[in-house]
Amino acid sequence: MNRNVCQFIAALASGVVFGFGLSLSGMLNPVRIQGFLDVFGAWDPSLAFVLGGAVVVAAIGVQVMKRMRHPAFDDSFHVPAGRRIDAPLVIGSILFGLGWGIGGFCPGPAVASLSLGLPRTILFVVAMLGGMTFYDRVWSGRA
Repeated sequence: MNRNVCQFIAALASGVVFGFGLSLSGMLNPVRIQGFLDVFGAWDPSLAFVLGGAVVVAAIGVQVMKRMRHPAFDDSFHVPAGRRIDAPLVIGSILFGLGWGIGGFCPGPAVASLSLGLPRTILFVVAMLGGMTFYDRVWSGRA
């Protein structure tokens, strides 16, 4: 089978498993996310357990990756090389946090939530794509 087809199938399968996990854990509900961020009100700790589980899975994945010479469907692993904390990283983190807190979504759950067809979700994804396009076309040329 063609390598590109294998990469596509692996990415699609990973996305389906990720989306199913988000749905199963209730993370497609923005009220859950906002409840987690409401530390002085009706705090909902469920996201902490989901994030903890994700850290465990990622840590195992990194250890497996370190033992492999190359991934199954590519010549090398694509991991970030930069470790510097600079202004664009801090500004991007603040914007991400604001969007997450106001909308109750981060990109993965927002895309998975499109399957529900809710207008709030569609508006969030359109705004998110608009911000990504703005960054790609305008801001990234400055960096």
